[in-house]
Amino acid sequence: MRLVVTGAAGFLGSHLTDRLVADGHSVVGVDNCITGTMANLAHVEGRDGFTFIHHDVSTYITVDGHVDGVLHFASPASPIDYLELPIQTLKVGSLGTHNALGLAKAKGARYFLASTSEVYGDPQVHPQPETYWGHVNPIGPRGVYDEAKRFAEAMTMAYHRYHGVDTRIVRIFNTYGPRMRPSDGRVVSNFIVQALRGDPLTVYGDGNQSRSFCYVDDLIDGIVRLFLHGDAEPVNVGNPGEFTVCQLAELVLELTGSSSELIFEPLPVDDPKVRQPDITRATETLGWEPHVSLRDGLTKTIPYFEQQLSRA
Repeated sequence: MRLVVTGAAGFLGSHLTDRLVADGHSVVGVDNCITGTMANLAHVEGRDGFTFIHHDVSTYITVDGHVDGVLHFASPASPIDYLELPIQTLKVGSLGTHNALGLAKAKGARYFLASTSEVYGDPQVHPQPETYWGHVNPIGPRGVYDEAKRFAEAMTMAYHRYHGVDTRIVRIFNTYGPRMRPSDGRVVSNFIVQALRGDPLTVYGDGNQSRSFCYVDDLIDGIVRLFLHGDAEPVNVGNPGEFTVCQLAELVLELTGSSSELIFEPLPVDDPKVRQPDITRATETLGWEPHVSLRDGLTKTIPYFEQQLSRA
């Protein structure tokens, strides 16, 4: 197939591009590199089956030739990014989604939306199934990302119902792995970088809030299965293994051999207290479940950060 991937130079977009090209598909990557980097695509640039367009998808998207699928992954996705880029985050979730859907409709292509567990907000249901509507503060600082993705889901379903576009929606839970930016502000990258530098590990709140961490290869496998074999209803893809932030910190310290201490800072506004996917739907409809443990995934990820820091 010939597939368009927006946000192709980002963490997830570049891993997805790798998998699609490896599977024999042709990929047109689109990114304005506001948070992504061409270094993530250096190994596929110039290869048969990959082309790149430097473009902001919040403006009209045009791609020559036939297109079989549009996979919309463009968006700032870490708190530090969408707090610094609130307008761009809202625009790529609204205008960017509209433009990507318009491209899919014009080409008669399947459309795939990368949504997020953040649509559940600070959840009052645990774990979170796809039927849960969420508990989101629309005017809080995190609302620019949460509501952009909730709008994107609504727009996707409108195009599916009104225009008959073949659509997919994945709700992605915390994912980690190589190509995360050392300064992206996410808890896994923060802890690894701080541990490798010998700096104190910054824990927000009391550290008892929970997260579920999915290694990137597992996530991409779930995404590809959903794109090929799923239906229009949203699907959670994530690792249901639940860890407290302090448990993650202790594991990072163990695996890096760091003697760093923990320091505690106030919890950011609207930071979720729990996060755990109910993956029953993914398991039953896609035959998917994650296989990489947090320990094994961190072991695969730490050398990447060691390499990045050695270049800094």
